[in-house]
Amino acid sequence: MNLSQLNRTLLQVLLLPVAALLIIAAVFVWQIVSAVHTVERIQHADRNISYSVAIMLHLTEQETALRGYQITGNEIFLQPYTFAEQPLQRGFAALRTGLSALHESTQIVDRINADNQAYRKEIAEPLIAAVRAGEYTSDPGLNLREKARMDYLVRETRTLTLSQRDVRDQAVADFHTTVRHTIEASIGLAIAIGLMVGVFSRGQLRAVSTAFQTAVEALRRNALEASDSEQRLRTVLTSIADGVIVCDRDGRVEMLNTVAQELTGYSQAQSLRRPLDEILPLLHEETKAPVSSLNITAHEYGSFAGSLSYALLRKQDELTKTLLEYSVSPIFDNHHRPAGAVIVFRDITEQRQTQHALLASEKLAVAGRLAATIAHEIHNPLDAVINLLYLLRNNPAPEEQREFLDMASNELDRVAQISRAMLGMYRESKIPVAVEMTSLLRSLLLLLDHHLEQAGVTVETRLLPEATIMGYPAELRQVFTNLLTNALDVSPRGSKLIVSMDASSDPEGVMITVEDSGPGIPAEVLAHLFQPFFTTKGEQGTGLGLWVSRGIVEKHRGHVDIETSMEKDQHGTKLIVTLPAARTS
Repeated sequence: MNLSQLNRTLLQVLLLPVAALLIIAAVFVWQIVSAVHTVERIQHADRNISYSVAIMLHLTEQETALRGYQITGNEIFLQPYTFAEQPLQRGFAALRTGLSALHESTQIVDRINADNQAYRKEIAEPLIAAVRAGEYTSDPGLNLREKARMDYLVRETRTLTLSQRDVRDQAVADFHTTVRHTIEASIGLAIAIGLMVGVFSRGQLRAVSTAFQTAVEALRRNALEASDSEQRLRTVLTSIADGVIVCDRDGRVEMLNTVAQELTGYSQAQSLRRPLDEILPLLHEETKAPVSSLNITAHEYGSFAGSLSYALLRKQDELTKTLLEYSVSPIFDNHHRPAGAVIVFRDITEQRQTQHALLASEKLAVAGRLAATIAHEIHNPLDAVINLLYLLRNNPAPEEQREFLDMASNELDRVAQISRAMLGMYRESKIPVAVEMTSLLRSLLLLLDHHLEQAGVTVETRLLPEATIMGYPAELRQVFTNLLTNALDVSPRGSKLIVSMDASSDPEGVMITVEDSGPGIPAEVLAHLFQPFFTTKGEQGTGLGLWVSRGIVEKHRGHVDIETSMEKDQHGTKLIVTLPAARTS
């Protein structure tokens, strides 16, 4: 039974008693409404009886008053007769309304009212007029007619009263029957519904119990599997060659693997729940300032995930420092909320030393390739200066002296320019500085001018008037020296070397292209072109130039792209270096 089925079963078990109670409530409401209607009939019947009794009393008082006035002739005895008219009319109207409420005919009321009006008009009023006129009114026949008419009215009123009593008695009997039926129906429904709910709930709860036991067993198996999985995970983490530290969302250490314990000098017990900066104290590689970016907080996760950084690890003796390459990756819970972080790091001290050695080797190779060119470039203007000095010693004319001095000054300026360009190759900078790329490229082309002339290759430049970025000038000179000399080596005599510069997609960045007219690069060579120690120059190459150059460009947050073609009419290679304006670190 899955969660949906369990919820549906529990809902059924809950709703069935509710539905049963609603049915019982509906029966009760129906019976109560019926009882209310019966009580209303009883109340109407009681009021009708009261109205009919009052009418009969007024009729009797009316007859008694008329008879007393007939005997005595005194007007006082006539007052009940006079006062009875309005109560009788109100009683007839109320009785008519009461009978209508019981859906019974009101004809008997109208008949009694009409007979009463006839009695007053035909018997009572003539009799009163005769008494007032002093006429003889003791006629037995008249008295008998008067009595018979009044007896008839009283009898009709009594008949109406008795019929309303019958209605009341029947309503009372109906009420008792309704109450009895209500009790019987309630008991019957309660028993039936109770049995039905009990049977249904028993079956459903048995199914839930079975499902619960199955779920408990599954949870037990899952717990065992999770424990085994956790043990395997710890074994894997322990076996990883890199250091691994797991911390919570507050930056407190939860676990270290064996390599991390060896590198930090802290055991699992010593580091548990301690701040990460205490267990992994890092320093900036160049400034030696403490690195506090590993204090993991929720809003920093996006900037840390997966990015590689470099820092020095300060050991507990405060003297030993190890260069680390590390990355921080966030851990999220089931609701994608930050729950912690994993820090993976490794010792790259020897690797960095090897890289520095390779870089130094490549620099020496570049310097060696340029040494002969520089010596030749300096030797030519020096020879010219020596010749000019010889001419000056022979006392030429003043005009010739000035001309010779200007020519000597120009040649010495060229020597100074070449010397400054050479010195710039090895002026290292510890932090990024502003580098004017147009001047840098022009100075490199000046150094290569002799080689270009000997190779019979012309250079076409399409440089921007000014293109300044932030970077390391000596390293950038090394990059473009490698690219220019490589392009020169593959360019046939009489071909053209194009050095162009365009603005990159970064508004303040620059894209520099070195395009040769060489034979192009085969696909099998292109795949290995940036691998260290791979060269196509035999003993003349180190195989480090392009590999080092790409590393320097990537250090500047840039990238190197290659476009090459081996077609007969359109062959050559383009190396495109894109350098962004963002400040490098």
